[in-house]
Amino acid sequence: MSQPSSYCQYVQQLESNHLHTIYHDTQYGFPIEGDDELFGRLILEINQAGLSWLTVLKKQDNFREAFSHFNVAKIAAYDESDLERLLDNPGIIRNKLKINAVIHNAQQVLKLQKSHGSFHKWLQSQGEQSMDDWVKLFKKTFKFTGGEITKEFLMSSGYIEGAHVPSCPCYSEIAKIKAENALRS
Repeated sequence: MSQPSSYCQYVQQLESNHLHTIYHDTQYGFPIEGDDELFGRLILEINQAGLSWLTVLKKQDNFREAFSHFNVAKIAAYDESDLERLLDNPGIIRNKLKINAVIHNAQQVLKLQKSHGSFHKWLQSQGEQSMDDWVKLFKKTFKFTGGEITKEFLMSSGYIEGAHVPSCPCYSEIAKIKAENALRS
């Protein structure tokens, strides 16, 4: 059997109830507008660094619970006791650098909400730019957001193309959602 050339092709080889298949069919590349969910995706992408995406998918619900259902304002206010609580939580990835980055990044998102109205609007205001420019912007704004994390965050949350191949049913479904969103704007 040959290596799959895309995530879409990879999940076709899996059972319909596999975590990768569910994520591919319901989340990956689909536009996220709400700041808490958008930030939640950034949390997951940061925590994936150095690990398999399946590890993160298995812990996704635990992350949601541990990080106040991805509530940006609550996470931005985390203190030392919250840091210790998270480091003691076996249901998430207990990496102090990543946890500290999440708290810092929540504080940054609060600043973006004040200056742009929302994290989502800040991302939209950046317009079309190269991946190098996106990475520079993310490194300037956030912690623990290198090239791969930035690219996967933007792709997985629908800000840049590449999550699905054109022959994938999700590709046209996402295009339809984006067109409907553009009409509402």
